[in-house]
Amino acid sequence: MKAVAGAACWALAAAVAAPSVAAQAWARRAGEGSVTLAFQGIDNTGHVLSDGSTVPVGKSRNASIYVEAEYAVTDRVSFSAGIPFVFAQYRGPRPPPGQAEPPMVQPVDACYCWQDGLQDLGLTSRFNLLNGATALAASLSLGAPSHDYEYRGEAVVGRHLRELRLALDVGQRLDFLSPRLAVQGRYSYAFVEEVLDVSTNRSNASAEVLCQVTDGLSVEVAAFWQVTHGGLRAGLGPPPEPDGIPWGEITTPEQFREHDRLMRDDYWRLGASLTYSFPRADLFAAYVEFVGGSDTHEGRALTVGISVPFER
Repeated sequence: MKAVAGAACWALAAAVAAPSVAAQAWARRAGEGSVTLAFQGIDNTGHVLSDGSTVPVGKSRNASIYVEAEYAVTDRVSFSAGIPFVFAQYRGPRPPPGQAEPPMVQPVDACYCWQDGLQDLGLTSRFNLLNGATALAASLSLGAPSHDYEYRGEAVVGRHLRELRLALDVGQRLDFLSPRLAVQGRYSYAFVEEVLDVSTNRSNASAEVLCQVTDGLSVEVAAFWQVTHGGLRAGLGPPPEPDGIPWGEITTPEQFREHDRLMRDDYWRLGASLTYSFPRADLFAAYVEFVGGSDTHEGRALTVGISVPFER
């Protein structure tokens, strides 16, 4: 069973690029940019069922290398592009010695080995409406598979779906409390390529508190939510053998073959990050805990990386 590869692989949605995430609502100056390299490990320790209960099955690991470049054309308009290279491994649980794999185990998972490949190319344009004590920015993002990769199973690099995302970021410096404090929020809506006429469009939101502890060190705590508008519920148990149907709202062989991309993946997560700024680079580390949800993964993610700013 697998609840949405995107929950694991484009997790870069939750924790990647801490320095840029911490400044999403505020604009760069014209001619400024950065190149970010991030490494992320995700431990998927099981699945969350439709009622929110958890089961320690379908475990997997993901590791990602993410590269992103951002550049501000003007004081209000900036563009960025990024792509992750993802490693994925299915961990089981394995069947007892001498017993065959259950028929629901996908071919890509049967070897329990690492699979790897480029995931989806992401392009984003941003326009800052306000950029003072209060900041407001709108963005448009496109996501497209980089190649024809496998998407069925646990050890896959992504969902292989095109997306168009609209987002709004708002930030507020809390000068009345301390010039080192700020809060930030984001809402995005994703129009996702349909599979078998089933919509999995989704809303994502985050809320963050930022603190500049010293001139070099900043700390951020954050909460993340996702709601899928559509999708199918898998119910409260494993898929029945031998054909996997009916399984909750998944009632046809075609839906079962595509269930990795059809789940109604809802979740909320908590995270924290540290960023230390040197004169010519920012080092960052972020941790995200998968706290709850339905038809999704349980687990955690750790991200470390470096962001190098530049100016023309």
